[in-house]
Amino acid sequence: MRALVQRVARARVTVDGAESGRIEGGLLVLLGATHDDGEAGAVWLAAKVAGLRVFADAEGRMNLDVREAGGAALVVPQFTLYGDARRGRRPDFVAAARPEQAEPLFERFCTALAAEGVRVERGVFRAHMAVELLNDGPVTLLVETPAAGEGA
Repeated sequence: MRALVQRVARARVTVDGAESGRIEGGLLVLLGATHDDGEAGAVWLAAKVAGLRVFADAEGRMNLDVREAGGAALVVPQFTLYGDARRGRRPDFVAAARPEQAEPLFERFCTALAAEGVRVERGVFRAHMAVELLNDGPVTLLVETPAAGEGA
């Protein structure tokens, strides 16, 4: 799984003009899955995201995680994170998990992140979403589950 994590001052998602999620300060997480991803990876990635120390402490150093900073997470399904644009002009999405596999992994990530003590708002799976955000920093990280055989 891949999570593109952005520290934000605020973010929101709307679908057909209706708001599905909003946070005031925290992390916007764009989340994608590939074919060999499973539940254990979703849980691992949620713990990793919850523990990222990307918020400033009293001395201005990035020392606090989203929970310690009093923030929340807005998680948005994003199959295009597995798009491959190395050849031609049209990306292919062969590496992206099919929706039947990806949606349960998205939900498992969200419940695991909530179990870590993070308030979670969500985008809508298989919907055309409008995502608005105000980057803070900016701070943007790409976090991936370890490949098979790599330690976590």
